Amino acid sequence: MAHEEKPTTVCVLDASTYVGFWILKRLLNKGYFVHAAIQKNGEKAIEKQIKEMEKVEEKLVLFNVDVLDYQSILVALKDCCALFCCLDSPDGYDDKMVDLEVRGAINVVEACAQTDSIQKLVFSSSLTAAIWREDICSEKDVDERSWSNQDFCRKLKLWYALAKTLSEQAAWALAMDRLLCMVSINAGLVLGPAVTQQNPQSTMFYLKGAAQMYENGVLAFVDVNFLADVHIRVFEDRSTSGRYFCFNQIVNTEEEAFKLAQSLSPLIPLPPRHECQGSEVYAERLKAKKLSKLVEALPVSLI
Repeated sequence: MAHEEKPTTVCVLDASTYVGFWILKRLLNKGYFVHAAIQKNGEKAIEKQIKEMEKVEEKLVLFNVDVLDYQSILVALKDCCALFCCLDSPDGYDDKMVDLEVRGAINVVEACAQTDSIQKLVFSSSLTAAIWREDICSEKDVDERSWSNQDFCRKLKLWYALAKTLSEQAAWALAMDRLLCMVSINAGLVLGPAVTQQNPQSTMFYLKGAAQMYENGVLAFVDVNFLADVHIRVFEDRSTSGRYFCFNQIVNTEEEAFKLAQSLSPLIPLPPRHECQGSEVYAERLKAKKLSKLVEALPVSLI
């Protein structure tokens, strides 16, 4: 990058989300110029950190955006060659929030398509956009070709999963129509520093139906540092395309489930220790062959 005539500038929207913030930090560490686009209802603690960073980081510029305001997105994207789109509601999810997130995703994709400098859109999604369906108890493998069933999500009020499913599908449909280069990252449950304080709502809504996910071998988690690096890797690698499942481990034993609960305490209650002595191991059904190929070039410490 030091030999380029112009600096490589990218945008992170919403940079005040938990995942967006970690992507922002990794990008700055790698020497990118970053437009940090934040929404008014973003995570306040993270937003405060970004504003403090802007005072001392010359490669960081802050933009206030509203994903329902198409023009505000265009302003943030000016002169950027890529957008990392991380939409999450800090206030939780219901049927109305599902519609808002879908509309926001559509505006983001359209803004990218209308910005000549944008070369790639990296869309942050979720494994919950792929795992929920009527036959979740079947022994079928779940991979990047899988999609959650909308009616099933509505029936069980899995609003987070529905929002991620519909927003990603809408983004893909419009990106293909506009001939926009897009890659999506379908992340497992995100873990990392201060996640219970800075990402409580998304964490709790992801875990709705956790018992079913666990028993059916599709409950997985990902470290936020690893997740951020995967986002950047799919941008930098021109050969990437389509969806990428992203997780570090599938939780399929009671011991692992207990450790996961410990890492999220006190956000979720810990079960009595004596109840976690079972020996049953559930079959792992999530497949991430595309991720395995992608991360070969990542540092071993992040895999």
